Amino acid sequence: MGLDDGRRTIGGVGDFVPPDFVIPGGLETPDFVLEPLGPEHNDRDYDAWTNSIEHIAATPGFPWGTWPHLMTPDENRADLEQHAEDFRNRKGFTYTVLDPGSRDVIGCVYIYPSRDTDYEAHALSWVRQSHAHLDTPLWHAVKEWLAVDWPFTNIKYAPRT
Repeated sequence: MGLDDGRRTIGGVGDFVPPDFVIPGGLETPDFVLEPLGPEHNDRDYDAWTNSIEHIAATPGFPWGTWPHLMTPDENRADLEQHAEDFRNRKGFTYTVLDPGSRDVIGCVYIYPSRDTDYEAHALSWVRQSHAHLDTPLWHAVKEWLAVDWPFTNIKYAPRT
């Protein structure tokens, strides 16, 4: 999934979060599991978002930038590699959302520096259309996770109704 909005650092590598901050490895709930997104998720990620473009575009916080738009699987893999590099360099953190049983990709969560100076971070999330019922539970879980386990005090994250 392409992230055109917010791929920047604040000063340089590692400045988005404090240097001693231990990046959470993920989040587990009975409904979903978050783990760092990487190229190993390419096929499942590509299937998830390409079958849910209209649903994602209607998700609070979207549309923005130029995504979602069709890409080839190879272009998607390159995008996932960029997200993994951002994660390694502490510039931004993208987590795939997995079904806890099947391990199918059912969505994505992005945590990047905010372009809006009123916020430290900008979070976005989406779920595939077949799992639309998990959008609000995911939002609640991620909002709580960000408040408890992350070093941010002001996070822009479009509310769910």
